[in-house]
Amino acid sequence: MNRIRKFSIRVKMMLVFIMTTLIILFINLFMYVNVNHMMNRLDEVYLSNVSLNELADKLSSVQSSMTAYLNTRTSDAMEDYYRNEQDYAGLVAGLNDRVYGNDLKMMEKNIKNMSGEYLELTGQTIDAKRGGNVEKVKLHYGRATQVYGYISTYLYSLNNEQFRANSVSYQALSMSMQYLEWINIITLILVGACNLALVIMMTRTITRPLQRLAGTADQVARGNLEVALLPVISEDEVGVVSKAFNQMVISIREYIDRIRGSMETEREMKEKELMMETHLKDAQIRYLQAQINPHFLFNTLNAGAQLAMMEGADRTYRYVQNVADFFRYNVKKNNATVTLKEEIALVDTYVYILNVRFSGDIHFRKEVDESLLQIQVPSMILQPIVENSVNYGIRNIDWEGEILLSVYRMNDTVCVSIKDNGIGISREKIDKILSSQLRASDLSGDSNGIGLDNVIGRLRLFLDDEDVISIISEGENKGTEVRIYIPVREGEYEDV
Repeated sequence: MNRIRKFSIRVKMMLVFIMTTLIILFINLFMYVNVNHMMNRLDEVYLSNVSLNELADKLSSVQSSMTAYLNTRTSDAMEDYYRNEQDYAGLVAGLNDRVYGNDLKMMEKNIKNMSGEYLELTGQTIDAKRGGNVEKVKLHYGRATQVYGYISTYLYSLNNEQFRANSVSYQALSMSMQYLEWINIITLILVGACNLALVIMMTRTITRPLQRLAGTADQVARGNLEVALLPVISEDEVGVVSKAFNQMVISIREYIDRIRGSMETEREMKEKELMMETHLKDAQIRYLQAQINPHFLFNTLNAGAQLAMMEGADRTYRYVQNVADFFRYNVKKNNATVTLKEEIALVDTYVYILNVRFSGDIHFRKEVDESLLQIQVPSMILQPIVENSVNYGIRNIDWEGEILLSVYRMNDTVCVSIKDNGIGISREKIDKILSSQLRASDLSGDSNGIGLDNVIGRLRLFLDDEDVISIISEGENKGTEVRIYIPVREGEYEDV
């Protein structure tokens, strides 16, 4: 029993399956042998009647072929006679020729003796016919016909008596067959019940620890960490999981104890978070103030960049420089026409800033046809779309977010695609965006103020076309793709 406890669930299930299969196979084999034996005995019951009928048919064939030769005296008739005579002699040889107290056996012996006499008479008749002795032909043929009648009568009587005896044997075997069927049914029921009990017993040893584990896990999920640890009886997968669960409960208890012992540190961390939030709000206020006086903002950022460079903080210098470039582009290019190359460079700067803020969580890729980068577009049309992909698409997902920016040509149209693998967008919201019905509350809280509705409006005015943008989303958690379509006019762009 202890060795069984060490078996894995897979081995236990295989053992149960093999045991039940072997039991059923043995019972079926046993029943098959018995049924096959009974069927063979049933086949043998009327075998004697079949032999007698065959003997009677062959006797008639001998008499008929002899008569045919006497009438026609052809070689075919003679060959037919000798063939039937040999067949009949072979069948007669199998009859009983010993003395028994059984009347049926005595009749067989008489038939065999008369058959020998009959075959001798038929042979003499054929020889007399071949010799042309008419008197001997009549004499031998008459005696042979007389013996033929005796043999036929005996065969008929023996066949009837044998049939009666065989009928009694058949009924007895039929009753035995019915008893065997009932025995087989009862045996199958008993075997099925034993197999069911065996399966229940084995599965109970597997499911009972699982039930205890599920009940204890439910109590832990409700917050009760003072539950008793699970008893580990077996060493299979359930036992391994039970040990791991016990260890998890112990680890949680120890973790809570450590948390309780470090409350002061936690409060300090919260104070630091509050200070960071205060600094962030202060930075947002300063940014709004700097928008009123952009030259002050740029000078301040440049001074910060120079200070970082002087102090050897290269990463901080690069970050401040990128922020300065971003806002400078935002202010100077807000109403200008720029190239697609400049817009993509701004997106690179924006993604760099975000990755500094979010520790590199923004995964951004580009697939750009370099020959299309000199196309003129309104400024600030790509960055707001990327911003929406971050804020509404991949910011709070549980999987790794990714944004792909593609620039390619479709016939006479340059297509700019910004695609993310985030939470997607509903058809209703897509319709609102494309019909300029998006409310202010739908914009991101940390947006730069240029929403997607603004981008669509400026593109439509710039290209004088309503179908300049499409938004594609296959459903929840299947991402969103925004495509901008810029028609290529003949002679307008030399590099396209």
